Amino acid sequence: MAKEPRVWQRMLSGRRLNLLDPSPLDVELDDIAHGLARVARWNGQTVGDHIFSVAQHSLLVEAIADHLDPDMQRSTRLAVLLHDAPEYVIGDIISPFKAVIGDAYKTIEAGLLGAIHLHFGLPAAPGAALKRFIKQADRQAAYLEATQLAGFARDEAIKFFGRPEPLPRSVHALLEPWPVSEAEERFRARVLAVTA
Repeated sequence: MAKEPRVWQRMLSGRRLNLLDPSPLDVELDDIAHGLARVARWNGQTVGDHIFSVAQHSLLVEAIADHLDPDMQRSTRLAVLLHDAPEYVIGDIISPFKAVIGDAYKTIEAGLLGAIHLHFGLPAAPGAALKRFIKQADRQAAYLEATQLAGFARDEAIKFFGRPEPLPRSVHALLEPWPVSEAEERFRARVLAVTA
């Protein structure tokens, strides 16, 4: 008789997060911050002495979103910060590989995001307008990361991520990769500030 595969991840907090049926009760900010600070964007194919982490990317996307809408609601800001939070469990799968593996990945990612959102008091599924807003900020971040960190030419990046709009220096300053401990602490502190 075949043994059923293990579908949960043990977290440093002691929680066991089930990938197929994630519970908001098994979500912890410390686990998210710890994991996202150790997950490299662009599969680690970036310049600098440190990886450009998903935690730092999330803060970059929030800064861009803030530039696009300085008056965004607290719930919107929190959803922006958490837009890639499932990657603390499943890693940052690059877009070409997502296209290869298809809907199974999207289903797991959506379930995890729903549990994370519920843990933080957000609706499980963001509405269409919020998704578009997050995608707009995320694509601008991807353009900046691609051209300044990941070796893309400007024309190539525009083809994949769209033409960026001018952004303030404070946003560009977030592109210098941080040590893991700094990324972890800054992400945790920002989420706590938004949820306070």
